[in-house]
Amino acid sequence: MMSPSIPMLLAQGVSIPAEGFWPVVGAALFAVATFGVLTTALRCYKRCPSNRVLVKWGVGTGARSATCVHGGGTIVFPVFQDYDYLSLEPIQIEIPLRGALSFENIRVNVPSVFTVAIGTDPEVMQNAAIRLLNLTRDQVSTQASDLIFGQLRQVIASMAIDEINRDREKFLENIQNSMEHELRKIGLVLINVNITDLTDDSGYIEAIGRKAASTAINQAEIDVAEQQKYGSIGVAKARQLQAVEVADADKLREIGTKAAERERAVRIAELLKEEKIGVDTAAFEQQASVKLAERAMRIKLAEADAEAIGGENESKAKVAASNADLAVRQSESFQIGETKKREAEAAVEEAAYRAQTKAALAQADKVEAEQRAQLEAVAKARKAQTIVEAEAVAERRRIEAEGEAKAVFAKLEAEARGNYEILARKAEGLREIVSACGGAQDAFQLLMLEHIETLSTTAAQAISNIKFDKVIVWENGGGDGKGATANFLQNMAKTLPPVLQIMENIGGVKMPEYFGKLVEGAGAEAARAHSPASPATASNGDGVGR
Repeated sequence: MMSPSIPMLLAQGVSIPAEGFWPVVGAALFAVATFGVLTTALRCYKRCPSNRVLVKWGVGTGARSATCVHGGGTIVFPVFQDYDYLSLEPIQIEIPLRGALSFENIRVNVPSVFTVAIGTDPEVMQNAAIRLLNLTRDQVSTQASDLIFGQLRQVIASMAIDEINRDREKFLENIQNSMEHELRKIGLVLINVNITDLTDDSGYIEAIGRKAASTAINQAEIDVAEQQKYGSIGVAKARQLQAVEVADADKLREIGTKAAERERAVRIAELLKEEKIGVDTAAFEQQASVKLAERAMRIKLAEADAEAIGGENESKAKVAASNADLAVRQSESFQIGETKKREAEAAVEEAAYRAQTKAALAQADKVEAEQRAQLEAVAKARKAQTIVEAEAVAERRRIEAEGEAKAVFAKLEAEARGNYEILARKAEGLREIVSACGGAQDAFQLLMLEHIETLSTTAAQAISNIKFDKVIVWENGGGDGKGATANFLQNMAKTLPPVLQIMENIGGVKMPEYFGKLVEGAGAEAARAHSPASPATASNGDGVGR
């Protein structure tokens, strides 16, 4: 039978002793408080399922902005803390990438499907709580798509089309390595990559496929032909064996030894034939290998000559450009040096004028002191006048000296500026001439053409005072039946084409071809003919050359 409770006893008018009342009340209050704490704790304890991440933020998270829990539970205090969930379900993102540049600058289309999800590593969950909390699946997909597009283009740009098409595992590994780090920044991990297709607008990949198919078909036909050859050889061997066995039977039955001798002779003839065929085939293959090696060597030599000539021409162009640059910089340095020199000379003259002014003032003071000592009494009356005159003279001299110094300085500055403008315009004009002509050598030839008239006039004036009344040729003939005059004219005609070639290369003056032209091999022959080792005409003392 249950004992009556305290409220029932009080309702029945039963009195409770004072010493037993308060312990009972305290026990009741403790029970109520314990029940309330347990109820509140159960309500505040939040469990996290395996397909979600519980994100708690508020008081008590410490230095981190939020606390992430996966596969467990935590207590969330109302008012002071709050919580939400992040879904771990995979998200499929279609990436219709088109026109991405490959390593060979060929645009390719790589439509693909990427499967991503929020990661469960502590760092990844923290990044997801910061950047993806309260976002919808579409918003998360949009953020991931922007990252995937950029990284996928970067991976394609670092690989050739043949490498992408042939080694898909390496392509997917590069994508994994490139995107994993970027996706972790927003709290995602890459689960799977599915490349649905690989095409290009130029038809390069399709051509590679047709080439591979043709190669496979050709190889299959070759294999079929090889097998047919092996089959024919087997049939022939079987028939041969049958014929040999029949022949052996006939040999044993009919002719015996003669049949064996015939077989031996036939076999020897076949072996000799095979040996000759093998020797001829090896010789032919050896000759073919030698011809191929010679062809490769000639090709390499031609390519090396072409590269050497190209490098030499490029070096000449750089040397000409460097010389033009040096001339411009020398002009600028000369202009700066002349300006500094003129400024220094003007400063020296100004200092000299100032020193003269000070000397004049000192002289005036000396004269004043002497007159004051001699005529002190009389000078007191004229003191003011003398001082005023001396000061006026000094001031006049100072003003004149300053004016002269400024005039000299202005004159030198104007001359320096004029020289600077002349040199600058000249350098600019030379730079434009070099640029317009396409090189320093062509510009030099153009300038030579501009001054060719002056050079011709100077050369004509140099020999204008030499008068030739007559020319006497005294000779005794040559040993080869030709006279010395004929040899002289012949040698001069041989020398004329190289001279005309030099005038064209250096001066840019091209003479008509009827004066002569330099053909291949003639330059070396002319050089040998005019070398110091060539025999020269000697005199025997009687005025006759031999």
